[in-house]
Amino acid sequence: MNKKNVANGSFAEVLLEEGFFVLKIKNDTAQIQKISREIDNSFIQFHFCLKGNAKFIFNEGRYALEVKEENSLLLYNPQTDLPLNLELLPNSWLVSVVMTIRKFHSLFSKEADYIPFLSEGNKDKKYYTQEGFSPAIAVILSQVLNYNLHPSIKALYTKGKIYELISLYFNKSDDADIEQCPFLVDEDNVRRIRQAKEIIIARMAEPPTLSELSDEIGLSLKKLKEGFKQIYGDSVFSFLFDYKMEYARRMLESGQHNVNEVGLKVGYSTASHFIAAFKKKYGTTPKKYLMAL
Repeated sequence: MNKKNVANGSFAEVLLEEGFFVLKIKNDTAQIQKISREIDNSFIQFHFCLKGNAKFIFNEGRYALEVKEENSLLLYNPQTDLPLNLELLPNSWLVSVVMTIRKFHSLFSKEADYIPFLSEGNKDKKYYTQEGFSPAIAVILSQVLNYNLHPSIKALYTKGKIYELISLYFNKSDDADIEQCPFLVDEDNVRRIRQAKEIIIARMAEPPTLSELSDEIGLSLKKLKEGFKQIYGDSVFSFLFDYKMEYARRMLESGQHNVNEVGLKVGYSTASHFIAAFKKKYGTTPKKYLMAL
């Protein structure tokens, strides 16, 4: 594993096996962080922006793709190399998974037709796609970036999480048809649903009811619930629960807050309620979780 720290930024490359590696990049500085790496046309690339904004530059600056917070970018082109030329904006986090197409095919060898670009007619075509990702994926990305593990098992842990990540990435709903959800193609409605997400995060200790939230963003309750599920892969309050638990986990890991303080911060008036919620999410109590770290 190659790792370096730049001021408050960090870059780590973890080799999971031959032809299969992960880049973990955190830019917590006020400057743009530039990353370059050669990647030839035998590789497929998955890039996940957990926080902030990333810009991928191609053809010596003549073309660029932006990947915003909670969005992913898949790149594959068997005809030409796609070297990584990345500009990571201030306060941005990115996880990139890069593997040979041979390795990728081996993951789905029995279900190749399930993945659109592995069908016989498409397997040699270039493939670029951008899309948002679910809170479940966000949790995995945060774990990959933030878990403090013994060096001897770090690569094993990361490899397990990356397999989980790729599995969830391709776990597409059979009925996820944009034509069945016409409100999703309305940019204004998408903006309102994203606003709803920001509101519940900002007020997670005392979130509004769904009715209050729909009034505040100016969207019907039905469109709010259906649109939120389509964009974020979960109901409003299931998403908020996952977010609160992940936020609580990070606060505990910082070592600067006790269990009571963390519970109050994420909206639990008693420590026992917070401990029960944490155990429901992670299968262990906050105290035992910290001891395991």
